[in-house]
Amino acid sequence: MMQTVRNFQFLKLQKLVVVSILIGFLSAFLGVALKKLTEYYEEIFSHKAAINPLYYILFPIFGLSVIYFLREYLFKKKENKGIKEIFESTNSKSQNLPNYKISSHFINGLLTVIFGGSTGIEVSTVVASATIGSVAQRKQNVFKEYKTELICAGVAAGITALFSSPIAGILFALEVISRKVTRAFLVSNLIAVLTAFGLIFLLKEKPLFTVVITTWHLKAIPYFILLGILAGFVSVYLTRCVLFFKDQFSKIKTHYFKIIIGSSILSISLLLFPQLYGEGYHAIKGLIVNPNEIQLTLSIVLTFIGILVLKPIVTSATLVSGGDGGVFAPSLFIGAFLGLLVALVLNTYFNANVIPINFIIIGMAAVLSASIHAPFTSIFLVCGLTNDYTLFVPILVVCLISKYTAKTIYPFTVYTYSPSLAK
Repeated sequence: MMQTVRNFQFLKLQKLVVVSILIGFLSAFLGVALKKLTEYYEEIFSHKAAINPLYYILFPIFGLSVIYFLREYLFKKKENKGIKEIFESTNSKSQNLPNYKISSHFINGLLTVIFGGSTGIEVSTVVASATIGSVAQRKQNVFKEYKTELICAGVAAGITALFSSPIAGILFALEVISRKVTRAFLVSNLIAVLTAFGLIFLLKEKPLFTVVITTWHLKAIPYFILLGILAGFVSVYLTRCVLFFKDQFSKIKTHYFKIIIGSSILSISLLLFPQLYGEGYHAIKGLIVNPNEIQLTLSIVLTFIGILVLKPIVTSATLVSGGDGGVFAPSLFIGAFLGLLVALVLNTYFNANVIPINFIIIGMAAVLSASIHAPFTSIFLVCGLTNDYTLFVPILVVCLISKYTAKTIYPFTVYTYSPSLAK
């Protein structure tokens, strides 16, 4: 009898390994494909808009309209809820992520960003790859008890593919989705992320940002702490902005009115600040080319403040008018601009002699950590983005400070908020 039980357990483990490899490969392939397509078409369309600003008006309303018609006539008239869809599935034994979520998030995420929607493809990838795990779990009765673990395996592999960081993938699945470790979680997620990392290694995927970080100084720690506190405040502004827009737009019953209002906000903002187009990684790359040569002028201050104020608004407008995405890319974008602004102010008015590129990188991690309440994910994700761990210690400190600053001010993220909890 005992031998039969052991044989069954061994067979189940074998099947779990095989399905984890499959989930890892498919999720990573989906993530890489979406990233490549988005980068390619976003560059083309944003360049067109830079030449002829009329496209800043036409692209958002066109993209959001196409998404609306696809949702109405192809994707069963159901809106994408982002990561909350994963929570609903993992918290329920009967509710599953339907198969069409793979194609709907892939297509809608792509269309949102390439036509100027001020968000990113990360959440689209996460939900689509989670659905791959959910589908795999439903194919075999033996995996029913591993529903959360296999969904997390898909999520972890998708994050690994986007940011070239297996550790960030596992930590995100743990900190944000599962929040508990089981043996099945470790087996499935480790195998999935190693498979995903193997694929991006074969494809020779390069880090998203090419930076040279040489060192950091102990004397900068008080300034890093200041950056962490500011990041906490800014992230709460981003969260409250998204929640406020969701509440206000929920009162609009005609969906096309939402599209008109949302695209109008987006178009006006893009005309003022083209850096807000799409996920904004092109703007971050512009900052890190040579931040030491950027001088603090009135024009620079007004531009940075305008971007920091408007980015949460246009992200919110994009999401509530039907765009697909979340706060991953906006948090990185806001953090980069906040970090550089803080460094420029410190160097110009306080003779602090801090290293601007360090503040850009740490700012990205700090705002992301505070926005999703996942400091360890943020650390390895940003280190993976740059393929450099020189700033690991200050990033760790600042991410913890920013998270707890944000949590003290406002205990919810856009993923965890619900009206019943807020009462």
